[in-house]
Amino acid sequence: MIAVAFVLAGYDWWWLLALFLAFDVSGLGYLRDQRIGALGYNLVHNYTGPALMTVAHVLLVAWGTPQDWLGLIAGCWAFHIAVDRAIGYGLKFSDSPRHTHLTDSAPAVSPRATPPRS
Repeated sequence: MIAVAFVLAGYDWWWLLALFLAFDVSGLGYLRDQRIGALGYNLVHNYTGPALMTVAHVLLVAWGTPQDWLGLIAGCWAFHIAVDRAIGYGLKFSDSPRHTHLTDSAPAVSPRATPPRS
């Protein structure tokens, strides 16, 4: 549906791909540490941002100053979150990037191998 909206609004197809991937920049916090990575990821990968952007879009339309790009970005953002959930990426806990609200617990940590005794 968002792809159809992009085409009907006259945007080039690559904008949809670029916007879809742009939201994953929030994961760069993992380069610093797991807590910052989880915080950055979770701030972008929940529906609060797209919902607020949609409300702003609707209000601007009601006031007679439509900004179509707000609606398109909100739709693309919500679609990105939905696809992430569909393929198993949930909101992150700070202990591990693989521990999400979609999993029961943190991934098992394998015990360290002990060196052979001579």
